[in-house]
Amino acid sequence: MNASKLFFSCVLALVAALLFFFNSCYLNVKRRLRRFQYSHEALEVNATCAKLITGKGSFVWGNSLPILSKGMTCEEYITHNHYITSPLSEEEADFPLAYIMVVHKDFPMFERLFRAVYMPQNIYCIHVDVKASSSFLNAVEKLSGCFPNVLLASKTEPVVYAGISRLLADINCMKDLVRSEIPWKYVINTCGQDFPLKTNKEIIHHLKIFYGKNITPGVLPPGHAIPRTKYVHREDIVHSFVRRVNVIKPPPPHNITIYFGSAYVALTREFSKFILEDQRAIDLLTWSKDTYSPDEHYWVTLNRMADFPGCMPDAKWEGNLREIKWSDDKTNEGCHGHYVRGVCIYGTGDLKWLLNSKSMFANKFQWKVYPPTVECLELNIRQRTLKHSETPLQSHWFF
Repeated sequence: MNASKLFFSCVLALVAALLFFFNSCYLNVKRRLRRFQYSHEALEVNATCAKLITGKGSFVWGNSLPILSKGMTCEEYITHNHYITSPLSEEEADFPLAYIMVVHKDFPMFERLFRAVYMPQNIYCIHVDVKASSSFLNAVEKLSGCFPNVLLASKTEPVVYAGISRLLADINCMKDLVRSEIPWKYVINTCGQDFPLKTNKEIIHHLKIFYGKNITPGVLPPGHAIPRTKYVHREDIVHSFVRRVNVIKPPPPHNITIYFGSAYVALTREFSKFILEDQRAIDLLTWSKDTYSPDEHYWVTLNRMADFPGCMPDAKWEGNLREIKWSDDKTNEGCHGHYVRGVCIYGTGDLKWLLNSKSMFANKFQWKVYPPTVECLELNIRQRTLKHSETPLQSHWFF
């Protein structure tokens, strides 16, 4: 009887071992097939993008990025979408960046921006417009919950184009980032229609050229910009616009000279902390609340003040932070997509021009309208990242 029990126990153990062996083999084959599938798909997209860059051919483009669905775990989402989970070089690990991301719609576009700039050593603060849909907010919350280095802004604004709320959204995130224990070197502000033109390492190399200085392109205000701070302006939250009031504003506090420049900047941590505490910066922010597009004078003005950390009092338009095609700019080859508020939404015909740019980012992109433009740029960035990485990456790491 004992011999029979021993025999059956041995048989069961053998069957279990065989099942385990065959299951492991099956999973390994699936992994190989999946890797081959991604690699093959990447090669096809790469070939198609090469044709688009040279202006040959067009096609219908599908959504190749799996969204974080209800039944998907964070681990599955990160794996399926090939997020980078460890620093790719010692230099990048020693130079973490902070990102402010102000968003309100078009989650697929934001998701691609986020994945394109994501590195585990960096830190990200996402500000979602109070007016955004609940579905958009829920999608952002799910995504942010999968990454320990992603924050949702602790205070949010109903953002109005050209209003003080847009500047406050950046500042709210900046306050959260300054409190972070991650020793980031620069903070870069972005919006949901931005996309990088450089890899993380290339962005670091670009920033290091400035030797710890803030990058805030701008000059003394030209004639058309003077009324922005000369007259009182009011935000209309309900109708989402800024209207001018025929009331002249008092002069800036502390006899500050106002400059005009880019709303998109790269600021050191020391400068970011300083302006949140310095009374002149605080008073200038209060004075700016009834101006037009205050984010286009606030950063550049403070960075021209000689005793501020990392200041550049004599700076002009240098910096190469954003590539933008304006409708009235005759120096570029024109927009191959379409214009919105005088700014080009990039089409596939703009790819070659974008890839030759020296700027860190470009604006504006719309995934729903021109998906190949975004995905071909990302593919190019991922190829360069793979090429220069000090950490071995699998060749199918594209989608």
